[in-house]
Amino acid sequence: MIRTFFRSRTPKVFDFHGGIHPPEMKHLSNGTEIAPGPLPAQLILPLNMHIGAPAKPLVEPGDRVLKGQMIAEPAGAVSAAIHAPTSGTVSAIGPRPIQHPSGMDAICIVIDTDGRDEWIAHSGISDYTERSPGELVDTIRYAGIAGMGGAGFPTSIKVNLGDHQRVEELVINAVECEPYITADDRLMRERADEIITGIHILQYLLNPRRTLIGIEDNKPEAIKAIKRACKGCDIEIRVVPTKYPSGGEKQLIQLVTGKEVKSGQLPAHVGVVCQNVGTAYAIKRAVINGEPLIQRVTTLTGDGVSQPGNYEVLIGTPVSDLLHHGGVDAGKIGRLVMGGPMMGFTLHSPTVPMVKTTNCIIAASPEELPEPPPEQPCIRCGSCAEVCPANLLPQQLYWHAKNDDLEKAQHHNLMDCIECGACAYVCPSHIPLVQYYRYAKGAVRQQAADQLKADKARQRFEARQARIDAEKAEKEARRQARLEANRKKKEASAAPTVDTAALKQASLEASKAYKAAVKAAKAADAEGAANAAELKAEADRLKEIADKAKAAVRDAGSAAPAAVPAEDVVAKLKKQVGDASSAYKAAVKAAKEAEANGDDSAAALRAQADELKASADKLKAELRDAKAGAPAAAPTAAQADPVSDLKKQVGEASSAYKAAVKTAKEAEENGADNAAELRSKADELKAAADQLKAELRDAKANAPAAVPVQAPTAPPADPLTELKKKVGEVSAAYKAAVKAAKEAEENGAGNAAELRAEADTLKADADHWKAELRDAKAAAPAVAKAPPVPTDQPKMPEASAPQALTQPLTAVDPEAAAKRQKRLKGLKTAYNMAHKQYKEAHAALERAERKEEVSADELIEMQRKVDKLKNKADVARDALDALIEEAKADIRAHTGKDLKTLKLEAARAESALADKKLELDKLASSSGEDALEALNSELKALEAEAQIARKALKQALEEQGLVE
Repeated sequence: MIRTFFRSRTPKVFDFHGGIHPPEMKHLSNGTEIAPGPLPAQLILPLNMHIGAPAKPLVEPGDRVLKGQMIAEPAGAVSAAIHAPTSGTVSAIGPRPIQHPSGMDAICIVIDTDGRDEWIAHSGISDYTERSPGELVDTIRYAGIAGMGGAGFPTSIKVNLGDHQRVEELVINAVECEPYITADDRLMRERADEIITGIHILQYLLNPRRTLIGIEDNKPEAIKAIKRACKGCDIEIRVVPTKYPSGGEKQLIQLVTGKEVKSGQLPAHVGVVCQNVGTAYAIKRAVINGEPLIQRVTTLTGDGVSQPGNYEVLIGTPVSDLLHHGGVDAGKIGRLVMGGPMMGFTLHSPTVPMVKTTNCIIAASPEELPEPPPEQPCIRCGSCAEVCPANLLPQQLYWHAKNDDLEKAQHHNLMDCIECGACAYVCPSHIPLVQYYRYAKGAVRQQAADQLKADKARQRFEARQARIDAEKAEKEARRQARLEANRKKKEASAAPTVDTAALKQASLEASKAYKAAVKAAKAADAEGAANAAELKAEADRLKEIADKAKAAVRDAGSAAPAAVPAEDVVAKLKKQVGDASSAYKAAVKAAKEAEANGDDSAAALRAQADELKASADKLKAELRDAKAGAPAAAPTAAQADPVSDLKKQVGEASSAYKAAVKTAKEAEENGADNAAELRSKADELKAAADQLKAELRDAKANAPAAVPVQAPTAPPADPLTELKKKVGEVSAAYKAAVKAAKEAEENGAGNAAELRAEADTLKADADHWKAELRDAKAAAPAVAKAPPVPTDQPKMPEASAPQALTQPLTAVDPEAAAKRQKRLKGLKTAYNMAHKQYKEAHAALERAERKEEVSADELIEMQRKVDKLKNKADVARDALDALIEEAKADIRAHTGKDLKTLKLEAARAESALADKKLELDKLASSSGEDALEALNSELKALEAEAQIARKALKQALEEQGLVE
């Protein structure tokens, strides 16, 4: 009963997935006490020996520093300070090889020691409970303390949680599960009291509900020392079974609390904060003793070391000095490893420095840590998945990392890999799995950094673009204000000399004054005031003034000028429109010449052209309104048709504009000097063509209904043909308007919005006429049947004939088909060229964004070029799609079926024919003559059907120019 009671009181220890049991090899170094390390002639202190932003140097070469002096301050929230481990002189600040598997260089502060080991003035805090948690966090931050267990995360971040985060458990990591390493073991044996003091400081900062210390059961002496130091404290000790990697943060939390930290989460999300025993010891030294983190306990072990053990080494000590201090025989060293044999890495040179996270140096003989066997193909045994402590799929991660499929690797939680090496340890094919994962992680981080750089470049571009747009809007507002002021000025100058509105206002004010005087006089008279007579006289005087004002208003109304005839108004407005358009064209030409020559007056000329354009547009609108309100003229027999003349003029103007555009483009491609002048001329022709089109629309709207002439000899007009013609005309006008609007938007023209609105109007007209055409087709009577199939082809029953045979194809002009095919070919070529140019420009932009030396202005200019080329390709694609859709619509109109239906019918006929042939081949040897004859008959009928379907499809494609 008693044993059962005490067994129930034993703290529960949980388990995690996977894990391995490699040889511990801790006996080599855990038998001796911690010894002082060497005082090297030179210390090398990397600025990035912690996770986060590198520290910012506070010293210059030639400065003398004292022990404990801050020589680099934290740069940003996630960063840590760096202090001088001893006194000396700063000899250099520059790149040096650092602790990295690739042997990369980084910025380091180099101190030449003077051997005096002089401390800077320092003092600790005797009673830390008198200080606020914020003050203690600052002390830890500026003491440069980072995680001592290997990750190197700044401790000030982990002990400064927000008010909304409640710490349920503070977990102290004393497991030290990796083979060979005994630094924490010896630290707990010899300095347990100081570790517990550091834990108490952490409890004061975090206020956890429980504090747990996790220690592996292979450290009995350390367990005893910690238990003695914890006596009477609210700290619980959890002795966990020896298994690698139980020292991993998430694995230890699961072992001692049973909580599982999910993928993408941090321990704080489940209410847990984890700290290493070495970190707790460093916190005690910083707070109580006032000593920054300038040294740490490091294990020196391996068969190549004559005096293995644990040494208290100054941060920045070159590994070669520690090896010499420990009596390492260079001839016996096969591999030199920083860290443990599972998660450490081979050093390329012993000149690299010891850093805050260096807990072990292994000088191994060739027999102790031999070179790994050559990698062999994966046999898919699944052993790696069985031992993975993070419960991942290492085999899948390996394939995706090897194939650079980073997206799938991330989908399999690549970033959750703790790089413990358990998978590589059990792999029978000797695949260096961890190296693949490290490579993939680095690629993912580089990808994220590149994306961040691209996002910043995009944000800079968008901010600049917004600034430019704001300046344009402000300039436009000023221009509109000037136009409004000029308009009011013109209206004031054109107004009659007699201001009727002012007279009416004056009359109203005089009447109000008269009424008020009458009221005052009556009140004075009622009260018997002495000035009643004076007030009555004043009222009479004001009445005379009011009467005169009313008379002036009447006279002004009777003297108003007679209305100008509508015909004179239209003629006058036409002349004004012509003058305004000519002035606008001249201004545009002058502005473009100034821009081409780089004159300073280009912007002013462009603004003047915009003003003239607005005036011309206003006059055009007034002209349209005047035309709409003018009485229709009675046409005579001899009067010429204005619509026909305008159509002819529009055609000539459009042809001239297209020729000018072609000439201008050729000049621009050849770099001719007159390219700007030719482009200006094309713009002038475009404006003239647009004006003629507007006049044509107005003429059509105002034209009287034509009286139909009876022509008994001519056949009645086909309404479908007329509607198709109308749809074609409106669609062509819409496409031209879309093209003009896009060109205006590309060039930043002031009339871009107006052109876009005109295109939308034409689109609505085109949709209306297309709907009319569909309704007319639906209501049209059935056409005559197709001509019979030639006699040399097998005849089919009418019921089995495809639908294409019952509806004849309308004759199509072969010249129109050839012309459309030529246009399709030209548009395809134009689109392919524009798309290729866009791709090349986009690739060049991406390369430039990856280069830091490219300026923001250059990036913006390249982005503009990309956008312009993209727009050009889109225009070509839209035109190509529109032409193809037009051809498809004609196919539907001529055949009664769409292109997809014709293709399906042809494919089905071919498939049925192939199936019948297979059936005939299979039954050829086993069937009778009657059955074979019936099958042959069916086969011939299917061949005829397939041939007709093919012919119908081919004919439809050829007639509409869609052969390609």
